[in-house]
Amino acid sequence: MDADKALELVKSGATLLLLDVPQYTLIGIDTQVFSVGPAFKGIKMIPPGVHFVFYSSSTRDGKEFSPITGFFIDAGYSQVVVRMWDQQEERLIKVPEEEEERYRQAVRSFEFDKHLGPYDLSLYADWKRLSNYITKSTIERLEPIGGEITVTYEHGMLKNTCKSAMERVLDEQLRNSKFSSPAEKHPKRGCYYTPIPRIIKRKGIESEQLTSLNLDKASTELLETLLMKDYGGSEESLLGELQFAFIAFLMGQSLEAFMQWKSLVSLLLGCTEA
Repeated sequence: MDADKALELVKSGATLLLLDVPQYTLIGIDTQVFSVGPAFKGIKMIPPGVHFVFYSSSTRDGKEFSPITGFFIDAGYSQVVVRMWDQQEERLIKVPEEEEERYRQAVRSFEFDKHLGPYDLSLYADWKRLSNYITKSTIERLEPIGGEITVTYEHGMLKNTCKSAMERVLDEQLRNSKFSSPAEKHPKRGCYYTPIPRIIKRKGIESEQLTSLNLDKASTELLETLLMKDYGGSEESLLGELQFAFIAFLMGQSLEAFMQWKSLVSLLLGCTEA
């Protein structure tokens, strides 16, 4: 890429300024992952739009890593998103607005430019295919309090869900993990996913008809009901939640997201009429 084109992308693209992140920490955005070196302070040339940022803290030797924490952002043209590493909690936190504005001006004056890794634009098309239905309203509707998605807050959330043998093992491991956060400390830190009913219940219908309904037409009727009741009739909103859950599961390693993605995929694949 020539210098003029690169400068144009730096100016028009968003910047993720990440301060004081320890060496060997894994930092990811969308489908890209960076291993933090001593000079790393963030990522530049990020295309405007929805992105998923995730990270995993490391031991001093870079051989062991904590569970991933991630969050969605809706980046605007030339926007600068600032996060600072909290050494005690080992996570990225927001900075006060006044301090953030000073950092934004420094980024726009290219004071951090040599410390910023470029977003790999050759991979952007792959990301768009994964996220093209996710909007700012999708993020605001689904993200947890504080915006952070992490499996360490999820033990106990899935106790009333139907799980396979392997999922039960994973849930047990999560419950006993040294990284797991007490439920009383984080009473609600999961995402606000749409509940997906498993079966149709209807009064005044014979058992054979009900069985047939649940075998053949249940998914179609459930889907149509969900679209009208929970998504305002918008198929794009449902697909946005499907993509949100898949990304949170795939990049964020969220067990809760996996369960929601599985429920939506099961529903869609069972639609014999829709």
